[in-house]
Amino acid sequence: MEYSRKRRLAAWGVHAYTAMGLPLALLSVLSLVNGKVELFWALNGTAVLVDATDGALARKVKVREVLPAFDGRRLDDIVDFITFTFLPCIALVLLDMFPAGLEWAVAAPLLASGYGFCQERAKTDESFVGFPSYWNLSVLYLYLLGTAPWVNLTVITALAVLVFVPVHYVYPTRTRLLRPLTILGGYAWAATLMVLCLNPTAAWARGLTLISLVYPAYYFVLSGFNHVRIRRQLAEAEA
Repeated sequence: MEYSRKRRLAAWGVHAYTAMGLPLALLSVLSLVNGKVELFWALNGTAVLVDATDGALARKVKVREVLPAFDGRRLDDIVDFITFTFLPCIALVLLDMFPAGLEWAVAAPLLASGYGFCQERAKTDESFVGFPSYWNLSVLYLYLLGTAPWVNLTVITALAVLVFVPVHYVYPTRTRLLRPLTILGGYAWAATLMVLCLNPTAAWARGLTLISLVYPAYYFVLSGFNHVRIRRQLAEAEA
C-alpha cells in the first residue's frame, strides 16, 4: 500500500523523535565528565521521557506499516541500551560508587543487559521477562541515598542476576493488571524523580527520595502478582 507524503513524513518524524535519545546520551556523558551531575541526571531523565512516549506515537502513526524498510524497534533498542544501561554504568565508575579496585564489576549489568536485549522473549504482549534494564533508575536511587560502595555493588550484582530469572515484570503501558493506576502513579513518580535529579543535594532530597520509593515498591509487588497471573494463564492454556 502506498502512503501519502504527509503520512511518510509523520512516520519519519516519529523515528527522529526516538533518535533524539542519542544526542541526549552524548550530552549526558559530556555533562558527567565535566562534573555536572545534576545535568547528567536531568538529560538522562529527558531521554527516558522520550522513550516512554515514542511507542505510543509509533503505534498511532503505524510506522511499521508506513516505513517497512526501516526497523524502528532496532533503533529503539540501541537508544535504550545506551540510556538505560551504558550511561548508568559509566556513572557508577565516574561517581566512585563501586569499591576501589572493583570498578570492573560494572561489566555485570552490561553483560546481563546484552543478554536481555537479545532475547526474543525479553518482552511479551504484557510483560518484561527477567529484570528490565532499569539501571539508570537503580543507580539514581543509590546516588540519591548515598549508599556505601559495597552496598551499591551488592544491589547492582543482585539485579544483574535477576535479569536471568524469568519473572514477568510489569510493562507499565501494556500490563492490563491495574494499568490506569500504574500509569497515573508513574507520571507522578517520574515528575518527582526529575525534581530530585535537579536538586540531588537539597536538604529535603533524601526525605523525598525515601517517599518516592513507594512507587518502585508498588511496581515490584504488582510484578509478583502479574507473574503469578500469567503463569496461571499459561498452565490453564496447556491443560
